[in-house]
Amino acid sequence: MSTAAASTRTVAAPVPALVRRPPLRRSRRGRPSPLHVVAAVVVFCCSIFPVYWMVNSSFLPTNVIRSDTPTFLPFEGSFENYRKIVAGETNFAFLPALRVSLAVTAIVVVGALIFGFLAALAATRFRWRGRKGFIVAILAVQMIPGEAMIISLYAMLRDWNLLDQVIGLALVYTASVIPFTIWTLRGFVAGIPAELEEAAQIDGCTKLGAFTRVTFPLIAPGLISTGVFGFIQAWNEFVLALVVMEGNKTLPIWLRALQEATKGTDWGVVMAGSTLVSIPVVIIFLFVQGRMTSGMVSGAVKG
Repeated sequence: MSTAAASTRTVAAPVPALVRRPPLRRSRRGRPSPLHVVAAVVVFCCSIFPVYWMVNSSFLPTNVIRSDTPTFLPFEGSFENYRKIVAGETNFAFLPALRVSLAVTAIVVVGALIFGFLAALAATRFRWRGRKGFIVAILAVQMIPGEAMIISLYAMLRDWNLLDQVIGLALVYTASVIPFTIWTLRGFVAGIPAELEEAAQIDGCTKLGAFTRVTFPLIAPGLISTGVFGFIQAWNEFVLALVVMEGNKTLPIWLRALQEATKGTDWGVVMAGSTLVSIPVVIIFLFVQGRMTSGMVSGAVKG
């Protein structure tokens, strides 16, 4: 009887009240404050204004550019400066310099991606003696400024009869871009599990087929981001091209030749040339910006 009463008392015991939790605060992510919006607009305007001023000045004659009153809209402008460049009325022709820059850049991008990808694959998926030393050497090479090796590079290209040659300049550019390419692609390769290829091989794929169908598509964003880096380095490099290229000028050297010391510089032509040099870079970014951004973020968190 006492046991039943005890059980009854136990069952009838009052249930403790639920503790009220404070209401969850709504996350304010994605809702920037007005101050943040104003700061972003100011930063954007400060960044885009030099580009706008360059394009605006490219349509104006030199006397309007040099006047004390700034001209913010090219209502008085024309395409005369661009016509002078295309027609070859400058110190050096534009089209030969464009061909040299395109050839050098294409060789650098293709060569750096091929050799960099293979080296990153070897340094990540295989275990061999000296692998860690190889990775450390890559970092050490990136710390050496390019200007410190100009004399030795010039002597090397001279001994190989590659001075003023597209292949010689492309060879040096490729060697300077490969360390960064290896280090970046190594993060992408390390972030892809090798079990994916093994599962594809179990399903009937060959080792090469598993790599091309499974691994390679996942590394494509990394290849694009590193390829854009190599493109920018080869397209914009100035100092080494000035030293080793004499007759075959790249676009940065051609652009410098537009400034004349003996008479007044035609700044309208200079701005038009700067705009033409910038157009390929803008086009590349417009086409690959999505994959390049995802590739840079993925390479930063993997490996």
